[in-house]
Amino acid sequence: MASSREKEALSRVLAHEGGYVNHPKDPGGPTNKGVTQRVYDAYRRGKGLGTRSVQQISNQEIADIYDRQYWDAVKGDDLPAGVDYVLFDGAVNSGPKQSIIWLQRALGPVYKGRVDGTMGLTTVAAVNAVNDLDALIGRICDQRLAFMRHLRTWPTFGRGWSARVAEVRSIGQAWATNDAPQVANFYDGASAKAFAEDAEAAPMTAPADVATGAGVSGGVVAGTLQSLQDQLLPFSYASEWIGKIIVILTIVSALLAIGGLGYRWYANRKAKRLAEAVGMP
Repeated sequence: MASSREKEALSRVLAHEGGYVNHPKDPGGPTNKGVTQRVYDAYRRGKGLGTRSVQQISNQEIADIYDRQYWDAVKGDDLPAGVDYVLFDGAVNSGPKQSIIWLQRALGPVYKGRVDGTMGLTTVAAVNAVNDLDALIGRICDQRLAFMRHLRTWPTFGRGWSARVAEVRSIGQAWATNDAPQVANFYDGASAKAFAEDAEAAPMTAPADVATGAGVSGGVVAGTLQSLQDQLLPFSYASEWIGKIIVILTIVSALLAIGGLGYRWYANRKAKRLAEAVGMP
């Protein structure tokens, strides 16, 4: 570990992660101190070691995994105090790419590169050009919460995630303003992994197309009946009931068409917000 702040940041992340968990709704699966079984298996294979339960992970292995796969991935040593910790905690919870996307979005016009989840020189330079790091950290945490609210697992883990992000915000902003950061706490459900793959599904536009099509078709039928009514005008009784059908068809068709167009607008708007929240282009 290259910096003393990494050690302090790690102690707080580990407090948020707690011990061994295997919640049936946690997409991370079996996880111990923030390290999933999948990550642990890959780490041990990379070392030429046999796989074993993540429950047996050693403190040295934990430190090594956090250092290489999370702290280095967000280039913690190149970031200002507070921002490094916020990105680090987000990387452990949702993956480095997602955490970097929150940062890139939070940078706004200061960042001239692509929102791609890669911590390149352009992203690092943009961060170091920011004067108000306290506000930047707030925007990163806002991005993170918006992302989490669009996950299918939010109803289960949302309360714990909210508490964790609130504490991450407080600790990060304290570091950014040279104040003493508080200790971190464990919150039930806060250690569950929050992955983009678990985003809620975007609404389908097919119902809108059906409704709009039905509305248009109804209008066509109403027009045909109108022609028939004109032909039957001498027969007042037939003309009268056809007229009533025309009025009903016209109203229903208009409602279907307007409803279909309205739902399509809603579906497209929600899909766009979902894509923005979970970091998709």
